[in-house]
Amino acid sequence: MTEGNILKILIRFAFPLFLGNLFQQMYNAVDSLVVGRFCGDNALAAVSSSGSLCFLIIGFFQGVFVGASVLISRHYGARDKEKMDKAIHTTVVFALIAGVILSILGVCFTPTILRWMGTPENVMPNSVTYFRVYCCGLLALVLYNTANGIFQALGDSRHPLYYLMIAAGLNVVLDLLFVAVFKWGVAGAAFATAIGQAVSAILGFAHLMSGRFVAKISFQKLRPDWSVMKQVLHLGLPSGVQNSVIAIANLVVQSNINAFGDNAMAGCGSYSKIEGFVFLPITCLTLALTTFTSQNLGARNYDRVRNGTKLGIGLTVGLAELIGVLFFILAPFLVGLFSSTPEVVAYGIRQARVEALFYFLLGFSHACAAVLRGAGRTIIPMGVMLAIWCVVRITYITIMVRLIPDITVVFTAYPVTWCLSSILFLLILRRGRWMELHL
Repeated sequence: MTEGNILKILIRFAFPLFLGNLFQQMYNAVDSLVVGRFCGDNALAAVSSSGSLCFLIIGFFQGVFVGASVLISRHYGARDKEKMDKAIHTTVVFALIAGVILSILGVCFTPTILRWMGTPENVMPNSVTYFRVYCCGLLALVLYNTANGIFQALGDSRHPLYYLMIAAGLNVVLDLLFVAVFKWGVAGAAFATAIGQAVSAILGFAHLMSGRFVAKISFQKLRPDWSVMKQVLHLGLPSGVQNSVIAIANLVVQSNINAFGDNAMAGCGSYSKIEGFVFLPITCLTLALTTFTSQNLGARNYDRVRNGTKLGIGLTVGLAELIGVLFFILAPFLVGLFSSTPEVVAYGIRQARVEALFYFLLGFSHACAAVLRGAGRTIIPMGVMLAIWCVVRITYITIMVRLIPDITVVFTAYPVTWCLSSILFLLILRRGRWMELHL
């Protein structure tokens, strides 16, 4: 990514990421579709409401892996193979430890966290079952994300796509088999997801250990380098803390949604699944921006970083708004795929109609944060998003729902906070000192 046409490079890198993340999103979406159709709205609410909890469990470690990816990209851009190798093996050791810890915490504390979220009693048994089985596959999920991060840091977005295509196809088959044929309910959907994740992790590490890639993982080198670990944590902890606190904020938001009943839970959960799909191009463009920025700063191509930043942010904002307009128009059809219950569909449509037209603000915030992370300035997006997406959003919802007890108030919190974060990011980037501080 350090030479050639910037636009072509970003698109060529982002497109396989988009397809790969599309298949990644299929995991939970297929769970929701199959469970909603074969097990009813109660089971759909249980699976849908687990999304925020899933992100809470894995969000911290995914944020740390952002730091690892930035470090690997930087060493790769500087052509320092020895440091790159140490960063990769240290990251894998961290992932193994993190995956085991996540699984244990998830299994042990699922009921407690679900009660904190205000999960209705009629949904609780299915929610506990689904998430506990899901947690058994967290080690595979963490390892896959580690392999995926290594591929992306080194400019390869194709191999993760191949592995996800295989795993997602398997997940669809197993979902239908376990839920529709064997009648295992939400547990069957969770088992299908866990098996699919394990397959993708195995395929990814098999290639990384084969010697056919620019980097090779070997068992003999799997030991932590503490100086490298310190760098990884320095770059990744802010993103990890950000993800965790945002996840906690989302749990607070979810608890407010839960208060409106299981129809609201199912409808808003369906909206979230669709949003995860339709916003994928933006997510992938921002991942490309992070890798692009990190590699070019490692190679000291500063003018190229500035040009890539302007082009990447403009492309992201335009595409985000196009997606938002299409979602606004197609919301009845898309939400209706998840449930045939009119009340459930109505909640999902209402949320889409409030939020979708403001996706350009969300895209701008994510693009700015991606550039700053690629520059190693992870504390800046952490500070902005914690202040606005957590403190302001929760305060707004807490006060306004009491004044106006309508679920639309919860939905309006998102465009309001997206606008505020966009203003702050614009001011930060216009100062231009984020790159100077990195150097």
